[in-house]
Amino acid sequence: MEAQTAASTRQGQLTKPPGSLGQLESLAIKFAGLQGKEVPTIDKIMIRIFAADHGVVDEGVSAFPQIVTGEMVKNFAAGGAAITVLARQLNADFGVINLGTVNELAPLDSVTDQRITAGTANFCQQSAMSEEQLSQALEAGAQSASQAKELGIELFIGGEMGIGNTTSASALTAGLTDLPVEQLIGRGTGIDDEGIQRKLKAVQQGLDLHKTSDTTASELLAKLGGFEIAGLVGAYIRCAQLGISVLVDGFISSAAALVATRINPSIRPWLFFSHCSEEAGHKHLLQTLEAEPLLSLGMRLGEASGAAVAAPLLQSACLLHAQMATFDQAGVSQ
Repeated sequence: MEAQTAASTRQGQLTKPPGSLGQLESLAIKFAGLQGKEVPTIDKIMIRIFAADHGVVDEGVSAFPQIVTGEMVKNFAAGGAAITVLARQLNADFGVINLGTVNELAPLDSVTDQRITAGTANFCQQSAMSEEQLSQALEAGAQSASQAKELGIELFIGGEMGIGNTTSASALTAGLTDLPVEQLIGRGTGIDDEGIQRKLKAVQQGLDLHKTSDTTASELLAKLGGFEIAGLVGAYIRCAQLGISVLVDGFISSAAALVATRINPSIRPWLFFSHCSEEAGHKHLLQTLEAEPLLSLGMRLGEASGAAVAAPLLQSACLLHAQMATFDQAGVSQ
């Protein structure tokens, strides 16, 4: 609190009309409070992509087959994906954690194999994962946060890759809120109107099978989630516990953030929200989280791309706060 007060005072002394940098000012002040220093920095960024497949794809909810998840992991390793381009731009510590692709993958650069099994089960028929599998996925996420702490990371960005995961994210969001399922169903990878109806049916079937009035967030995550979503949940919670700020990506990452805050509400101040995606349910999910996204660019790619695009805004907020002259330094009359 002392650092945040000092940062607020500093903002009032910089050579600009008070409030003229808008949200950039409040962001710098908030980071000062979180980092416990008057002049915060965001020089070291970590990006971790969690990858896994989903059994609910059997219900015809995706425009792409499950094999694409593994193929995209290979693309990440080769540096050809959108997020890898953006990671290079940010000079970020980049890596992929394979928690459950359908097919085993050969060793790849920047990919850590923590494969639990060949994707989750179909939640329309049974629980997506066992309690033990959930623990493994959460721990994998927590381990990435611990690594970030060891490396002195100041901003953690989590991403996901998993064919079928917008269906899982919609089911989790519906299960944890009072939002109508219809508001949360989007086109994901590009399904047609018939696909939308199959997706809606699958989510409702999963909720009818697994949700009761006393089902906890952790239980819902096991029943309806994905290994990569659980990995994000574990990472978000542990980052906050270790004092590392998190920049949340789009719909799926925000669903993970919702689960994480329901499990541990105290982590909420450490979460920043990068953008509002085009995925239908994201704006409703952000409202539930009382989150103000930094951007709205019509993006819906996932894989942490929106967060990586927004990260330079946070860096700009801190740099302006640190490097602008005060009125006294510049000899400018207030």
